[in-house]
Amino acid sequence: MSLNPETIARDNPDIEHLVSEHLSDRVNGDGTRRSEAPTQTEKPKIDNVAFYGLAGEIAQTIEPYSESDPSASLVNTLVAFGNVIGSGPYFLVDKTQHHMNLFVVEVGKSSKARKGLAWSTPRYLFKEIDREWGEKRIQGGLSSGEGLVYAVRDPRSEQKPYREKGRIAGYETVVVDEGVEDKRLLCVEEEFAQVLKVATRDGNIVSMIIRSAWDGARLAPMTKNSPIQATNAHISIIGHITRDELLRHLTDTEQANGFANRFIWFFLERSKFIDDPTGVPNEILEPLIERLREAVVFARKVNLMRRDDDAAVVWRAAYRELSEERTGLVGSITARGEAQVMRLACIYALLDQSAVIRVEHLEAALALWEYSEKCAGFIFGDSQGDPTVDRIRAGLKQGPMTETEIRDLFSRHNTGEVDRALAFILNKGIAKPKIEETGGRPRTVWRTL
Repeated sequence: MSLNPETIARDNPDIEHLVSEHLSDRVNGDGTRRSEAPTQTEKPKIDNVAFYGLAGEIAQTIEPYSESDPSASLVNTLVAFGNVIGSGPYFLVDKTQHHMNLFVVEVGKSSKARKGLAWSTPRYLFKEIDREWGEKRIQGGLSSGEGLVYAVRDPRSEQKPYREKGRIAGYETVVVDEGVEDKRLLCVEEEFAQVLKVATRDGNIVSMIIRSAWDGARLAPMTKNSPIQATNAHISIIGHITRDELLRHLTDTEQANGFANRFIWFFLERSKFIDDPTGVPNEILEPLIERLREAVVFARKVNLMRRDDDAAVVWRAAYRELSEERTGLVGSITARGEAQVMRLACIYALLDQSAVIRVEHLEAALALWEYSEKCAGFIFGDSQGDPTVDRIRAGLKQGPMTETEIRDLFSRHNTGEVDRALAFILNKGIAKPKIEETGGRPRTVWRTL
């Protein structure tokens, strides 16, 4: 079957409306494709489709009793569920297994965004289901790669000599570290800025280990003095940070090396003021806890997951859009959309106690991912993720600049770097130069398009 969405719709009239609904979301009001959409300048709104199923019910139940953003309650529930069920369920991309561990960063305008509060009730729910996990497998303080590996380390044995009659008679295997039996770990980093800071330090491997953890790869510090390693680790991350801290500490290296695009980014706001918050009454939560418990028990028995035929059709229509290359910083940090959407869709399905991804699960995942893309646009604006390019653009936003004035931004240093940045700006259609006569030596003036 052709991967062209219009052809899919024609050849599958029974679900043509599903493909049409998806295609309608791919074009903006000004006729541009969604991947070419203008920068989000207002806090985006989340589509109610994302609040599908049990996770959505939990978020909507919490909403009247909490000052937190409902989308944060939704996301935290999805991340926690994906971790507590362990590494059993997966879907395949070629021969690569993708498990249900999600990395998310919740960004607030300030520390008053109630990011931490949005974790309070979801944590309570899951602790009621799996107390051992709730008390021991939720940790913070992600300051080093070695520390992360240690939290999920394998048992370690060494060959030790033994003696007979005062002489070494041979060697025996001795367990020197029992390791960690439970490989699940949910890192809740309320100071995610600290993670970004330490990632820039020479010799710190936290970025490399985090990237490997998302991939489900073997974790091991590449140093002679660190014998620890971890296999089959199931690590999820919820990070909290303010927008100013994020823009200050997310370096161009972390943008480019695949660290940032392993996270899903959300912008949160305080939803309301409650001067005496008491939380959701237990009698309201108890039925949700029971349903959540049943979903966890079911999910732990699942291995390979797949899409049903109808979902496969919608996926083909969505896949091309998710796979399109996008420029700028937002394009860089949303570059793993295909895998992120499928992880989300699998979690929505498992919460429905289904090992098969149906249309409603995929549509919910697509809605949440689209919201995260818009949040990324709102958080990062039209930044290109290139400090030189972004500095020049910031200057040009104030008005036309001569090439001399542009070079003065850098105290006339880094001439080659400025030339490279100007070539990029011209190639991307961001601005263009014009030679103007002055009665003396002509000058080159750059203007944004």
